[in-house]
Amino acid sequence: MVRSPQQLRLHRALEELGWTGVIDEFNDAARLKDQSAPVPVLVTTNGTILAGFGRWRSAVFDGRHEIDCIEYPIREDESLRFTLAYHQTRCGWNAFVRVRLAMALEPNLQQRALDNMRDGGRYKGSANLPEAQHIDVREEIARIAAVCPRYVSNVKSMLEVAHPRLIEALRDNKLTINRAIQFCKLPRAEQLEQFIRYSEERATNKVIRQTIAQPKEEKASLDIVSVLDALQHLEGRQPGSVAVRVGRHKRTVVLIGQDLFTGPPSQKELKLT
Repeated sequence: MVRSPQQLRLHRALEELGWTGVIDEFNDAARLKDQSAPVPVLVTTNGTILAGFGRWRSAVFDGRHEIDCIEYPIREDESLRFTLAYHQTRCGWNAFVRVRLAMALEPNLQQRALDNMRDGGRYKGSANLPEAQHIDVREEIARIAAVCPRYVSNVKSMLEVAHPRLIEALRDNKLTINRAIQFCKLPRAEQLEQFIRYSEERATNKVIRQTIAQPKEEKASLDIVSVLDALQHLEGRQPGSVAVRVGRHKRTVVLIGQDLFTGPPSQKELKLT
């Protein structure tokens, strides 16, 4: 059927997460918007989007009044399960995002577990779940998110103690759950410091890998001894201007900042040829 993009909306769990991972879908939709047979957006009867977020955003951005949809008559809680199952293997829907979204179903899962116990004649009148049932709920969340149960526990712990920058990095696929849980053992201020250092090292290692894999023709060749001498002099003049990082590569690579090339004295020291 045809719906107005303005009538459609995100699931509240996606809105609360503040996730922008659908930007890749948006770019794909923008490239393919002129195709003769556009792929429909999947929605519920009440207009909750199940899949096709990029195509919906593209339609809103372009000010279109109509968009092709396929409608599924499912409830709000079922819609989140559908979305997670549909996007499990898609880029951007990382383990942290899936767990956070699946955790929105936890109250319903807990209520269902409690109802099952009461129907079975156990814990009549109880308002709390025993530990065994809490574990069952955790495993159900893990199953819906397609992760191991340990990830669910880790995400819950991190949401309580992690620095907000770490949560953003997890959401945006810049940090893994296993790495973040190590940072979370530190005080919040140290978490941020270690994360910044980790991000810098990742960026540096990426440049090193690209340089080693695809060496580019240099505009000028540099004498190694002269480079080391120039770095030593630069550190002497401006303490802290030269940083040394230990990498995992078997080859030593020296990355030189553009500031080392500014001015004739530096070029002379480096013996550019």
